[in-house]
Amino acid sequence: MTIVPRPPVPFHTPTPGFAGRRWPCRVYPGDPAQAVWVRKDLRADLHRLEGLGPDLAETVVLCASEMFANACAHSRSGEPGGRAVRTLSMPTAHTLHLSVIDNGARAEGPSRPQIPRRRTVKEWEEAERGRGLLIIDALATSWGTRAVVDFPLCQGLGRAVWADFTLTGANSNGGAR
Repeated sequence: MTIVPRPPVPFHTPTPGFAGRRWPCRVYPGDPAQAVWVRKDLRADLHRLEGLGPDLAETVVLCASEMFANACAHSRSGEPGGRAVRTLSMPTAHTLHLSVIDNGARAEGPSRPQIPRRRTVKEWEEAERGRGLLIIDALATSWGTRAVVDFPLCQGLGRAVWADFTLTGANSNGGAR
């Protein structure tokens, strides 16, 4: 009798996306230096997803980094002891849903994230900040914000900034609109 070994399964076998797929939530301290871990963990989570080209993967990572930076800069997540939560799921077989949940609005800040619109061309040229949501708006299929708990007595408990990305095929390099 001849024994024939099975060929090894490649380590990078893609896994198909499916409606209802969820990755574990990841919680990070609300320190901007943690953005490197947000990016690294997200790349690891997306690594084997079938239909996610390298350009779209980097687009998702960039948007997550911007969301996390905004949570640290503009919410109580950036205060001592603050945290931000990153979630990742697939509501449909071709849609990737990313969100970053913060600890709620600071007393002095705006109550919800918004794109700065009242700037002159010169102000935009000189501005060192304020482009994160513009980047997300340009790269995601859709995006928005929502309260973590939609109940009047729970206002201020946190806000989720979310973005959806369309998977366009295993050999695709894009997906941004």
